[in-house]
Amino acid sequence: MSSTAPTSPQPSPTPERAGAPAALSDVTASDGALRRFLHGLPGVDAVGLEARAASLGTRSIKTTAKAYAIDLAISMVDLTTLEGADTPGKVRALGAKAVRPDPTDRTAPATAAVCVYPDMVAAAKEAVAGSAVKVASVATAFPAGRAPLAVKLADVREAVAAGADEIDMVIDRGAFLAGNYRKVFDEITAVKEACGASARLKVIFETGELSTYDNIRRASWLGMLAGADFIKTSTGKVAVNATPANTLLMLEAVRDFRAQTGVQVGVKPAGGIRTTKDAVKFLVLVNETVGEDWLDNHWFRFGASSLLNDLLMQRQKLATGRYSGPDYVTVD
Repeated sequence: MSSTAPTSPQPSPTPERAGAPAALSDVTASDGALRRFLHGLPGVDAVGLEARAASLGTRSIKTTAKAYAIDLAISMVDLTTLEGADTPGKVRALGAKAVRPDPTDRTAPATAAVCVYPDMVAAAKEAVAGSAVKVASVATAFPAGRAPLAVKLADVREAVAAGADEIDMVIDRGAFLAGNYRKVFDEITAVKEACGASARLKVIFETGELSTYDNIRRASWLGMLAGADFIKTSTGKVAVNATPANTLLMLEAVRDFRAQTGVQVGVKPAGGIRTTKDAVKFLVLVNETVGEDWLDNHWFRFGASSLLNDLLMQRQKLATGRYSGPDYVTVD
C-alpha cells in the first residue's frame, strides 16, 4: 500500500455501464440467458479461498505504513446507526463525529459517510453540511427486504428526496435462493433508477444467508449486471456478516467484472469488523486482490459502528506511545 495520504472521493473515471461488451449485456436479455450465465460461472474452491484469505490475514505492517493504513481505514468508514431507538440528536452527534472523529487532533481524516434509516437522512445532512462526508441511507425494507416493490421504491425515493447521497438496498434473498434471479435483477434495476443521477447504489447480499460461496459469486455478478455501484456483504443484523473469505470472493468478482466491462464497482464489507487489526486485514485483501485503484473510499468502505473508536485509539497510541483512557473516544 502506498503511504500517500487519503484523498476525498473523486468522480468515477470509468465508462458508463451501457458501454459494456454486447456479449455480456446479452446475458440479461432473458431469464434463461441470465440463469445460464450465473450457473456457468466457475465454481468456488472453498478450501483455496479460505486458505488465501487466511494467508493474507497473517501479513503485518509497521510504523509509517500502519499509520497510513489507520488513516485510510478511518476515511473508509460508513459510520452507522441503524437502531429502532435512533433519535435526531443521536444522529446529529454521529454526524459531528464523522466530520471530526478526533476533536483533539484536526489531522485525523473524516469518515466517508454516515449511514442511517431514511427518516433520519435530513438530520444527518444537517450534521455533515459543509463537509465531504456523505449521507447513506438503508432502504428497500431493510434489513429483511420483505415488502412489495412499490413500498421499496417509495422508501428509496423518500431517502433521495431528503438528501441521501447513497442508498444501501437489500436484495430479496428468498427470491435469489429460489432461483428467481430475474426478480432480483429487476428490483435492483428499478432501485437504481429510483436513485436518479444523484445517489450511488450499494447492493447488500446478506452473505450469511446465501449458504454457499457459489451463491455469493452469483449474487455479486447479478448485482453488478443490474447496475450496482457497490456490492456489500451484509446488513450487520444476522449471525454471520463480513468475513475475509466472502470479501475476497467479492473483490475477485469486481476485478473480473472490470476486466470484462471496463466498469469499476466498489465493495463494502459490513458487520463484525471491530478492530484496527481486522481493518488492516481487509485493506491487505484489497491491495493484493484488486490493487491501488480500490484503495480509496470512493471504491471501498467499511460498514461499522464500533470500528472507528478502535482506529482512533490505535492512532493516538502511534502518536504518543501510550493508550488513552476509556474517555478518549465517545461511546455511540
